[in-house]
Amino acid sequence: MKHMSAEHHVPTIDESTVECGTESLAPPYTPPPTPSYLDLCHSGELLHRVEALEALLERCTICPRDCLNNRIKDEIAACYSGRLPIVSSYTPHFGEEPPLVGTHGAGNIFFGNCNLRCVYCQNYQISQTHKAQIQNEVTHDRLARMMLELQGRGCHNINFVSPTHFAPQMARAILLAAQQGLRLPVVYNTNAYDSVEVLRLLDGIVDVYLPDLKYAENDAGYLYSKVKGYKDYARLALKEMYRQTGDELVFGADGLLKRGLVIRLLVLPNDIGGVRESLEWIRDELSPRVAISLMAQYYPTNVAGTNSRYVLLSRRLRESEWLRALSALDELGMAEGWMQEYDGAAYYYRPDFSDSSRPFKDIRDFE
Repeated sequence: MKHMSAEHHVPTIDESTVECGTESLAPPYTPPPTPSYLDLCHSGELLHRVEALEALLERCTICPRDCLNNRIKDEIAACYSGRLPIVSSYTPHFGEEPPLVGTHGAGNIFFGNCNLRCVYCQNYQISQTHKAQIQNEVTHDRLARMMLELQGRGCHNINFVSPTHFAPQMARAILLAAQQGLRLPVVYNTNAYDSVEVLRLLDGIVDVYLPDLKYAENDAGYLYSKVKGYKDYARLALKEMYRQTGDELVFGADGLLKRGLVIRLLVLPNDIGGVRESLEWIRDELSPRVAISLMAQYYPTNVAGTNSRYVLLSRRLRESEWLRALSALDELGMAEGWMQEYDGAAYYYRPDFSDSSRPFKDIRDFE
């Protein structure tokens, strides 16, 4: 990925210690600014937040679907998920934005199942196979140990992928891990179909918000991701994320991202996502300095390439479409963030979760 702006604001390192997070399993290196969840853990507020999030599972309102099923009793509904988290893979990953990857990778934890049904989902092997995913159910303790293991392997953050439907379970595991020495930033890598109430409870637990803003129209969200009101709910969610972080990206002395908001825009064929409209909304309603990650990795996977109903998504992105998205960034003055290389992006970012320990090829294989 190319960086769109050379402006980095490097904060002074905070070397203060707290009771939570002092028993790190990571190899020695310059400590980053202290993640906020450690302060919440130390004060007892993190436990209160976890309990409030878990209470929402009793009549599930974790996402805007508001299914109202009792997940504490393992009643399942749209996301096919009950009381315990489902982890399909956890691994260092080198395909995220550069300041998340560093030298040792982002510590990705891929949750199974999803609250969306994207017809082009590149992770469909784990997001839309709920009968198979039940075997990947883990305890909160096990999820906490996964985080500590990734920290011990030198990963620079804990990057939860598709966390929306497991936000309470994620928070519980962060609490357990913090009590055992976790001190890495937490990244919330989401489809943005999130509940504002849940996001408010995650304030100070999540360090970096990494949402996909998929569509600028609700009709596209219904046709291609099978949810109502995607644009409206996603924009409300992004406003809440922005309220928590503002438009400043906080980097450590090591150049790695410690806190902030980065909005991903995947450019789809035939401008299905409405990139310019989304950029205009971000500029006007949030800030022109919000970091954008523009992505060229689309390819027709899942049912997008085989079902005639989705013919507009049945091919790769054309270079002319990519260049129009780049022009929109420039014309709207959106200079902060990163962009993928057009050549090769659609080939590298193709996971195979049949190998759960290494679902993505290491990007360094292509250097």
